[in-house]
This record gives sequence, C-alpha cells and structure tokens, in this order.
Amino acid sequence: MIIKITSKDLEISPAMEELLTKKLSRLEKFFDEDTRVYTHLSATRAAQKIEVTIPVRNGTIRCEQEDKNDIYNTFDRVVEALESQIRKYRGKLQKFYHSGAGRSYYPEADEADDAIRIVKTKRFAVKPMSAEEACLQMELLGHNFYVFLNAETDEVNVVYRRNSSDYGLIEPILDDED
Repeated sequence: MIIKITSKDLEISPAMEELLTKKLSRLEKFFDEDTRVYTHLSATRAAQKIEVTIPVRNGTIRCEQEDKNDIYNTFDRVVEALESQIRKYRGKLQKFYHSGAGRSYYPEADEADDAIRIVKTKRFAVKPMSAEEACLQMELLGHNFYVFLNAETDEVNVVYRRNSSDYGLIEPILDDED
C-alpha cells in the first residue's frame, strides 16, 4: 500500500506519521501493494479529525473519525472502522459473484438491516447552468445537493452544502484504468 498523509492546522511529527503508517499497514492484507491510501489529519478548536480514503475498483472506501482530546485515539478507531467496511464490502462482492455474476444481485429478505435498498427512483432533466446558479437553485429548493449540467464543461456535476455551510462541487471523471 502507498500511504499519503496530509494535514491541515496540525503539525505531523515523524513519530505520529510512523504510528499512523503502522496502524494503516494492518489493512495491507486486503489490498494490492500499489493501492493508494489517502489520509488527511486536521484540527479545530473542538476536535482533531482523521479522514482516510481508499479508491477501489468499484468505488471508494472512506472513513472519518474525530476525537476532542487525543488524535492518537482516532488512529485505532479509524482502522477498526475501515476493517469493518472492507469486510462488509468483500462479503457483498463474494455473495454477488457466488450468486452468478450475470444475474442481478438482490439481498435476501432475512439479511441484516444494513442491506442496500433503493426505495425510490427519481428522473429529471438536467439544465445547463454555472455552479453558482446551481447553488442558488439548491437554496431555493431547500436541498442539500443539486445535480446540474455544467455550462462551462458540458458535463453533469453536483453542488452540495458542506458542514461548514460552504459549498462543494463534484466533477466526476471517467476512470480509464479498467
């Protein structure tokens, strides 16, 4: 695994980087040696936070943990949460492939409540507009996100409201590696 560590408003000591790398190396058994693990540590007055993102073939595994007193506590919690997510992800993949890859996979009714269920599908026309216009539309509708056709790039984008009350923009890119 290739572990990339960045930080914001928090100085990372060599000992802290070594400990975090050691903790995250527990996940090596699940991934290839060229898998990238992006880790971001940040601190505010209220808490210290660690975010770990692992791009995988069919998506992304992401975990975020924070602690008010000690960032070292978050290292263990984030690794445990990631292991749990990875095991769940691998279990669902195994069920999918064992059920016959050509057929659709629908979770059985007696599975745990964590089965993914899509209960509603909504279709709508995406209109060309700027990201700023999309933010205004999102505010007018009272939603937390808004899907639109970016007039500048001619691609489908998403704007969303972040926890800090600022806005974020998601610009999907096609992964040509597969």
